[in-house]
Amino acid sequence: MLLVPELLLLADGPVRGQAVLVESGKFRETGPAERLIAAHHDLHPVRLDGHLLMPGFIDAHHHLTQSFGKAKSFGQPSEIFKTIWEPLEHALDEDTAYLAAKLAALEALRGGFTTVADAGTRAPVDVAALAKGTEEAGIRCVLSKIVSDGNGGPAHLGRWGGHPLIHPSLAIAVPEDATAAVIKKTADMCAEAGAVFQIHVNEHLASVERSLKSVGRRPIDYLHHIGALGPHLLGAHATLTTPTEMRQLADSGSAVSYNPVASAWKGNAVAQATMMAAMDVRFGTGTDGTRGDGFRLVDAAESAQRLTSGLATGDSSCGAGRLWLDHATRLSADAVGLSKVTGEIAVGKAADFLVVDVNVPELTPSFDLRWELVRLSNRDQITAVVVDGRLRLWDGWPQDWDGRALVARAAEVGPQVVRRAKLQWVKPT
Repeated sequence: MLLVPELLLLADGPVRGQAVLVESGKFRETGPAERLIAAHHDLHPVRLDGHLLMPGFIDAHHHLTQSFGKAKSFGQPSEIFKTIWEPLEHALDEDTAYLAAKLAALEALRGGFTTVADAGTRAPVDVAALAKGTEEAGIRCVLSKIVSDGNGGPAHLGRWGGHPLIHPSLAIAVPEDATAAVIKKTADMCAEAGAVFQIHVNEHLASVERSLKSVGRRPIDYLHHIGALGPHLLGAHATLTTPTEMRQLADSGSAVSYNPVASAWKGNAVAQATMMAAMDVRFGTGTDGTRGDGFRLVDAAESAQRLTSGLATGDSSCGAGRLWLDHATRLSADAVGLSKVTGEIAVGKAADFLVVDVNVPELTPSFDLRWELVRLSNRDQITAVVVDGRLRLWDGWPQDWDGRALVARAAEVGPQVVRRAKLQWVKPT
């Protein structure tokens, strides 16, 4: 495909008059449209007037098998994994885990995500069910297996070698779920394999206090103490982080997932993302399975920083639009271990991109497109979603499989799973 959009979003910002050549699932060439059209006269240029071609969003933290119970998390006390998510996932079997994952993948694609990083499921199923669901939907997936008992790591890391869309990862849900030896072994295994080690850290006050009582250290400080931090580590949330722990993250090259919607829905705090950026802490943005909408996520990311620190310090920019787009695309890909694979429109990277309608009232007139994408855009503007060079969605729906039939099936099966789970739900007053 030789694509000629009106605007192309590159690392340095949006540009006009450019074209991209996509071949074998990758960006093979970018440059002035006239030059590429002349050099590839055998190809028919696909002109995308009134549209922006931009990298797909990268969800740095997801739980694909929690999609049936999403609305059950509304109005609940902050630490709900024991009352909502564990019972829900334990009620899944192979078929319903596959269905939940494919439903979550479809929602993510509709919201402009071309990659999701699943943090591991507690469902008593082979994670191949999740791989099947995401592969059929057509989304790229960093797929974790929870190895808190110390078993199964090497087999999982070696199972998906060469797969175009599935990238293996290992996970331990929280530090207290495993011994220090198992955590260190898992971290070392991922570092050696070039895979990501996912773990929830410093998310809730209760978890921080449990860590202090059990090992005498806060979670991030504990991981530093046992030698588990490093470029291979992806810590989810990191909302309650001390200056010392932030320094430990930065010095070790560890990454975190900033999940602002999760903070708003059920968190104790908002991660200090602008401070992380200033201290060179690697971070991506994640949904935590809340809602699969990339534009609303970057809006929440900026808004949360403005409300928690920008207003108090008179910081009127809070990183501006560029910071949040970078950390939702290119730098989010880096956080999930895929910086060499995806996250930007660059030669050699996977052709994972969005075609976004910018000829809309919300963006007219346009003066700073990156700010406008963060604050004014929404998923209704996404005309096409392409992953690995293949068209996955057009106007919000897949063209090569029946997305509406999947939604109908989930509407039938999801409530059955929720009833079987017997959730401990606090009814909001």
